[in-house]
Amino acid sequence: MNTIKRLDSLDKNFSSSLSSILEFESSEDESIEKTVHSILKDIKNDGDKALLNYTRKFDRLEVIYPDELEIPKEKWIKALNNIPKEQRKALEISVSRIKEYHEKQIVSTWSYKDSDNNILGQKITPIDKVGLYVPGGKASYPSSVLMNAIPAKIAGVPELIMVSPTPDGHINNMVLAAASLGSVDRLFAIGGAQAIGALAYGTETVPRVDKIVGPGNSYVAYAKRKVFGTVGIDMIAGPSEILIICDGKTPAEWIAMDLFSQAEHDELAQSIMLCPDLDFIDEVENQINKLLPKMPRFDILKKSLSNRGALIKVKDLSEACDIANMIAPEHLEISTENANELVPLIRHAGAIFIGRFSSESLGDYCAGPNHVLPTSRTARFSSPLGLYDFQKRSSLINISEKGSINLGKTASILANSEGLQAHAASAQYRIDGKNHDRR
Repeated sequence: MNTIKRLDSLDKNFSSSLSSILEFESSEDESIEKTVHSILKDIKNDGDKALLNYTRKFDRLEVIYPDELEIPKEKWIKALNNIPKEQRKALEISVSRIKEYHEKQIVSTWSYKDSDNNILGQKITPIDKVGLYVPGGKASYPSSVLMNAIPAKIAGVPELIMVSPTPDGHINNMVLAAASLGSVDRLFAIGGAQAIGALAYGTETVPRVDKIVGPGNSYVAYAKRKVFGTVGIDMIAGPSEILIICDGKTPAEWIAMDLFSQAEHDELAQSIMLCPDLDFIDEVENQINKLLPKMPRFDILKKSLSNRGALIKVKDLSEACDIANMIAPEHLEISTENANELVPLIRHAGAIFIGRFSSESLGDYCAGPNHVLPTSRTARFSSPLGLYDFQKRSSLINISEKGSINLGKTASILANSEGLQAHAASAQYRIDGKNHDRR
């Protein structure tokens, strides 16, 4: 069974073959663009009326009044108390570890004084209102609630508004429990582009926010892109990715299942292994073929591995790191002996899992670092979600009288060189003492 492509870095067509695998064409098309544009326009113009109409249409909820869209906290607490004990304990462990990690990212306001007694610095303030989109329906993602809500709250966001679709009235108890444990402030049973529009523009019932975070389908992703500028957004996430650098000494079935762990997300997900040991590559392929028929998400896995997966023979681990940097994967596993020695060679990756026992799945749920990561090679210039995504930085500039004279000379020269005479005069007035203290 030819389930996954095989490549060799020594082949003359290797670069083009790899590029064809890495290429990702967004599923957005003209019909999605047209639909989202219409939905956002309606929400902006008609508020709750449009939101109710779209919720009835897409989620099949027969809501009459806008306040029916909000899920009261009593239901969250009831869900938390009713989920199985092992699930609640797992959520609580995840909450504890995610908090511990993100508390390390706290940065305080700072300042310093220079030789002219000018005080310069930076003030850190949280975003006032943040909207969190959480997918609903067939799939449930309590982990996404925690990964977005916890850093927002640690950052000091006073109001976190969560939205999640509830098709046919179905509300996932794990998602509600996670909202309770994650200290979400309000929760609305709305989804799709209409939910993004409601958060971006505000309605009579749904508060307008300053930034929107969280994953979603193509309609949600396109809506986030369209409202960017009106509000901030976290990122436009593409399909999930895993890249594994392996020396051939990790059990082959472990590697095969790690490749599966991302491929099972959807047909466009990407799973790639780089290894210098040809015999081990054969072993991994055999394990893929052996384990695949037993997997519940067989059809998704098979299509994902066949279309976008690859087992790549490399010259050595150094070359594997070079290729990894070119790919800039969302998740990078370094499954080798002395894995820490390779970490300095990695420049571009969303999250780096070091050593054989660091499976990517632990990062998705409970290791502690955020699982919201840059995809589609954007790790070349982007970072994981963190406290910094929920904060703003303001520059502090307090200039002394002496500083206004010394710096004013420099500013005046530069302003005049740019043809901005008012800028120059503004600085020069303080040097000349014109209009200086009219008490």
